[in-house]
Amino acid sequence: MPFPIPNERVIVMINDSRLLQHLQDLSQIGRNEETGGINRFSFTPEEQQAIELVVSYMEEAGMTVVVDAVGNIIGTYGEGNETIMLGSHIDTVPEGGKYDGALGVLAAIEVVQTIHEQQLSPSKKIEIVAFKDEEGTRFGFGLIGSRAIAGLLTHQQLQQTDEAGISIEEAMKQFQLSPFPLEKAKRNDIRAYLEMHIEQGKVLEIEDLPVGVVTGIAAPLWLEVTVTGVSEHAGATPMPTRHDALTAASEMILAIEQMLKDTTDSVATVGKLNVEPNGVNVIPGKVTFTIDIRDIDEQRISILENAILKQLQKIAERRNVILSSQVLQRVKPAKTDATLQQQLKDSIEKYGIRSHSLISGAGHDAMNIAAVAPIGMLFVRSKDGISHNPLEYSSDEDIVIATNIFYETVLELAK
Repeated sequence: MPFPIPNERVIVMINDSRLLQHLQDLSQIGRNEETGGINRFSFTPEEQQAIELVVSYMEEAGMTVVVDAVGNIIGTYGEGNETIMLGSHIDTVPEGGKYDGALGVLAAIEVVQTIHEQQLSPSKKIEIVAFKDEEGTRFGFGLIGSRAIAGLLTHQQLQQTDEAGISIEEAMKQFQLSPFPLEKAKRNDIRAYLEMHIEQGKVLEIEDLPVGVVTGIAAPLWLEVTVTGVSEHAGATPMPTRHDALTAASEMILAIEQMLKDTTDSVATVGKLNVEPNGVNVIPGKVTFTIDIRDIDEQRISILENAILKQLQKIAERRNVILSSQVLQRVKPAKTDATLQQQLKDSIEKYGIRSHSLISGAGHDAMNIAAVAPIGMLFVRSKDGISHNPLEYSSDEDIVIATNIFYETVLELAK
């Protein structure tokens, strides 16, 4: 018979071999055998295969599984009027690693499966969510699933298209999703949200600690900049008379780097570039590139955005090209809940580990959930701080330690 979680109990450890095997099995879906990178984008056969595997893990752990209106995979364990939500994502960036997102989902499943096997009966309902399209790889617009749960997703945003001209809404319908009305996905019953994630930085490695507690998440602002010049013959157009969009864009990209070279909290990255007509003997007439701007402070992001666009406009005028820009996505920075921070620290210290606090420079679904619930995040040490790369790595030992700490924290919250 199930029994309530007692106040005093023997510490139970998660099944480390099962968790690590699940992580390995999921990493084979979408894997590039030549590079070792993982390509598991939203609304693709690879993602669907991953979804089916994760659903099987959830069901094995005693959960009831549903897919909501936008494609979030939600596994529910237990009953109650209040919900403790755990989650992350299973989609990847191009040539991504095996730990980003996936570890958070699989560790959460392992937590629930351990509770299930111990026949514990939490007073609160526990839900695990594999959020839809966190990375935004296909459509240049991410965090779709968590936006929907937080009530932040709009009909207009679903009209954003991929390189083939397919909109997010169309892709959803291709996978038998019915996103409208979007209110169907919104939640207001979440008592607390916890996410476990690899750090994607070097702080914990420098501190020689397996885990850390996140105090806040820097927000990403994604801009798309278009530079329009004139496409002309490379041999017949004198250098002084050219309106070369690529050389102008190159100067702009270097100017962005120069503007931020001495900052410590803000970062800006140009990660995607498209050149037209992209011919060997044609002067580029149009260049489109993205800018990813991040900071923990919303006002600093806004100041930086305006300063960058002002500088790019000066370069455009001097080089006789036309500049335009649009916002692809804007997400607010988020602070984690002080009580959840303390509960994570208490769980860490139970294992004789020094607790350490740090901020997240990378964005996470937790940023959106912060609009409707208190959030907490536990980071796992990343080797060399590498992420979004086949070399991304967190040791088995650190993963097991972190998941046991996560388990302890969830039990306390679910009492």
